[in-house]
Amino acid sequence: MTNASSLTQPQPPAPVAPARRKRTSNPDGLEPSRYSLGNAWRYGDAVTRLSFLVFGLGNLLRRQFIKGLLFLAVEIAVIAYLSTTGATYLGKLPSLGDSVQTRVKIDGFWTYKAGDNSVQILLYGVMALFVIALAAVASIQSAKSAYRAQLSVQEGHTPVSFVHDMRELGNSNAHIGLMFLPTLGILVFTILPLVFMISMAFTNYDKNHVVLFDWVGLKNFAQIFSSTGSDVTAGMFVSVLAWTLVWAFFATFLNFFLGMFMAMLINRQSTRLKGLWRACFSMSIAVPQFVSLLVMNTMLQRDGAINRLLLNAGLINGPLPFLQDANWARATVIIINLWVGIPYTIMQITGILQNVPVDLYEAAELDGANWWQRFANVTMPFIFFVMTPYLITTFTGNVNNFNVIYLLTGGNPTPVGASAGKTDLLITWLYKLTVDKNNYNLGAVIGIMTFIVLAVISLITYRNSGSYKNEGGFQ
Repeated sequence: MTNASSLTQPQPPAPVAPARRKRTSNPDGLEPSRYSLGNAWRYGDAVTRLSFLVFGLGNLLRRQFIKGLLFLAVEIAVIAYLSTTGATYLGKLPSLGDSVQTRVKIDGFWTYKAGDNSVQILLYGVMALFVIALAAVASIQSAKSAYRAQLSVQEGHTPVSFVHDMRELGNSNAHIGLMFLPTLGILVFTILPLVFMISMAFTNYDKNHVVLFDWVGLKNFAQIFSSTGSDVTAGMFVSVLAWTLVWAFFATFLNFFLGMFMAMLINRQSTRLKGLWRACFSMSIAVPQFVSLLVMNTMLQRDGAINRLLLNAGLINGPLPFLQDANWARATVIIINLWVGIPYTIMQITGILQNVPVDLYEAAELDGANWWQRFANVTMPFIFFVMTPYLITTFTGNVNNFNVIYLLTGGNPTPVGASAGKTDLLITWLYKLTVDKNNYNLGAVIGIMTFIVLAVISLITYRNSGSYKNEGGFQ
């Protein structure tokens, strides 16, 4: 018979089988933050720390041969480049070269010995700095990979294989695999030329220093804000910048509001032949822009087709200075840009209008809203919510709208100083400074200033828009 007192005593818990560790791409069970650079240096063993200097050493010693050989191949390639071509141009980068072309008479013949080329030195020097940055990144990744392998061995696991890592690039790490080539392309074709251009702004690379030039620090930036100068002065910069912003504002918002009006007009239920009207605007997009602009340039001359038609009709007594007077030219390029830009806006807004939630209109009608109230409180907020990023990019594109200005007016007619005209934008002025005047240093400064203006305006506008503050949806 069981003692009653034994029933009240606590019984030992039944044995529980130990949980089996699930094998994942993170075999040591630690969070990814545990594989940070600081932990690799602080807690890594000697092999892991040596992997900072000998890429792939930790992987090779822990039987991750393919990964270790890839790291090692990167280091060998970097050392081979920096010890030959890279070292040559890095050594000359502080001075940008000082050896001029010489000629020596050998056996009665003149032999020319090429000197230094500062453009080449600057370009390949910047590339060498990028290679050094790549080597630093590879060193960090080598140490972190060695630390992962170290933790796996300490936990009693076999480090994950290269095949497993490749498989993960298609699963949990798919973002890394898919973004590798685009990121590499941005680095090589965008960031590298950008750094090269920015570096040129700190040199005296102009028409007087074509082959050899030197670093001049902030001298070119000081000239932009000075009142004296041959090709660039503060007055010229302010004048061109002001017109650029005025042009971008009207070119953006006139296109937007007129295109929205046309899109809503075509989208009405009572409008007939909607497909025909949309096809007409689509065909205007299909015509190459430079063809339309060159034809317009010819038609707007003093003896062009438009002046001849107006004279023959008796509407004017003399030819109108569409492209010859500064104020007329500025108004003309804005109007011509409507012909170029409105079709794009119509296509954009047509798609938005067809996706406005119907229940918003029904709720507004139940509240007794008229057509204007429905437009002001439903249609317009929805369009602005969707199109704010598009408007920002359009504004940026109009600041850099080289085609419309250069093909219509060439920046003319009235000059502003020695290098700019009344209709010149910052981008066309940059083109004239580099291609026509060969002042690449001042052109680089104008490019940097253009970037600063656009970056400030775009960031402030976007961060204060509903598209940024309310990414979850339109209310």
